[in-house]
Amino acid sequence: MIAVVDYGIGNLRSAQKALEHLGVDARLTSDPGAVASARAVVLPGVGAFGACMGALRGSGLDGPVLEAVEDGKPFLGICVGMQMLFDGSDETPGVSGLGVIPGRVRRLPAGLTLPHMGWNTVDVHPGSRLFTGLEAPIWLYFVHSYAPEPDDGSVVVATTDYGGPVVAAIGRDGLWATQFHPEKSGDTGLAVLANFVASVTALA
Repeated sequence: MIAVVDYGIGNLRSAQKALEHLGVDARLTSDPGAVASARAVVLPGVGAFGACMGALRGSGLDGPVLEAVEDGKPFLGICVGMQMLFDGSDETPGVSGLGVIPGRVRRLPAGLTLPHMGWNTVDVHPGSRLFTGLEAPIWLYFVHSYAPEPDDGSVVVATTDYGGPVVAAIGRDGLWATQFHPEKSGDTGLAVLANFVASVTALA
């Protein structure tokens, strides 16, 4: 079972539905025990960084999420679910993130239309399991005004161009996260999710 973490923010069900479309037993859950016992964990997120972190901590699900990462369980963060893995965000300076990936989430450059909303191509770094089998141009759907800047650039597995290079996906061991929304990115997004699902089996 893949646990899709339900901490009461936004439309979290769309990620679950996309996984179910792939034939996966994906369950939207607010039960810490279900997150702890799942074979893999998906952390979606929409809206503001501070509100999402407050809701995650308020639900008591921050602990099981961190434990899943620390245990090496296959893990996928989506949009703000990716941003929450970092130390913090300029969107809500007084709120700390989960601190899984050293670095900070920064506002996209001045002079751009924000939020960055719509389809953009991504440049994939060689060897990224999340993008196996996908051929350029790879179009994916984004909705965001902030993006992470990892301290260690080696975790970046894909970038997009919006006023310069923007981190589109990161990967480290069994952990992946995307700034784009795979569940809103049509067949290409489903292929990304299918690669994540395949990793769950490979890392089991």
